[in-house]
Amino acid sequence: MTVNQRPTIKPNNPNFSSGPCSKRPGYDVNNLDIATLGRSHRSSVGKLALGRACSDTAEILGLPEGYRVGVVPASDTGAVEMIMWSVLGQRPVDIFAWESFGSGWLTDATKQLKLAELNSYTADYGLLPDMSQANPDHDCIFTWNGTTAGVKVPNADWISDERTGLTICDATSAVFAMDMPWEKLDVVTYSWQKVLGGEGGHGMLILSPRAVERLENYTPPWPMPKIFRMTKGGKLIEGIFRGETINTPSMLCVADYLDALDWVRSMGGLPAAVAKSEANLDVIKGFVESRPWAHFLAQDPDQISNTSVCLTLDLEADQVKKIVKLLDAEGVAYDIGAYRDAPAGLRIWCGATVEATDVQALLPWLDWAHAEVSQ
Repeated sequence: MTVNQRPTIKPNNPNFSSGPCSKRPGYDVNNLDIATLGRSHRSSVGKLALGRACSDTAEILGLPEGYRVGVVPASDTGAVEMIMWSVLGQRPVDIFAWESFGSGWLTDATKQLKLAELNSYTADYGLLPDMSQANPDHDCIFTWNGTTAGVKVPNADWISDERTGLTICDATSAVFAMDMPWEKLDVVTYSWQKVLGGEGGHGMLILSPRAVERLENYTPPWPMPKIFRMTKGGKLIEGIFRGETINTPSMLCVADYLDALDWVRSMGGLPAAVAKSEANLDVIKGFVESRPWAHFLAQDPDQISNTSVCLTLDLEADQVKKIVKLLDAEGVAYDIGAYRDAPAGLRIWCGATVEATDVQALLPWLDWAHAEVSQ
């Protein structure tokens, strides 16, 4: 096939959005267990389903003993802000930001919480800050995988085992697709609509025993909205981490999340989900290596995300937008334009719900669209 010849094979699933992400292969909403619909989330069946969301998550992720998992409001954003408002202020804070969402946490800390002792370490899109600057006596906030930059933290070697501060990790596009060093992470947040292809609106909050200790022994100086409160009388509200949510959740979304967890378990658990995502990235790596006009936004090969894969093209920004529109109009790929704050380019979701065959089918269309807009 010549470079400008229109391909004939299309992806079976053209959904490559980075959130909400593609549903799992074989997904059928009619197969959800909807016994909880119309029931109170505080009923026995409601609490059982929400409790499963917590316990099954801990089991599949292989969390260490003593780590707690809770369902909280407002997606990953709610989970991050909930913990920031609850534990920060006792120690100096180091914040590492290299893309849009990490920059948002920095804004919260400086303009909303107005923390007096704060160090910010930033980098442009495509790069990581120097993570070795983290002070083990400070609290630390960072994203594991920069969803809008396609840059991930390759390891946690920079986090001290002797730290006295807390590590707070926004891992929304990493959990279930990357190996997480749980012992190094005191707080981890994510949302259902990323790697598992679940529904939006709910966040997940994972706490280590060290984080629980902070919650029980520190009272922030600012007012705490009810929706953020995780302690009562100086003790953790344990019910939150057994499925007794702070606010009313969507039981349909809970059923959808449990379906996704069952799918991960059926495919071989966490290692299989991680391997599937990495295999998808390998397909794109082969493409980029053989196309002089396509590049990863991530500058260091060890830092290339295997979920939100961000590419730059040797084209003008308006030409890139034309490619995105062409592929959408052809029903080949939906929602793959770069994030609005990021450099012009493509962002192709390669999490575990995406099939490698669909990624393979997409790539000849990139060749075709590139040739079309380059004429």
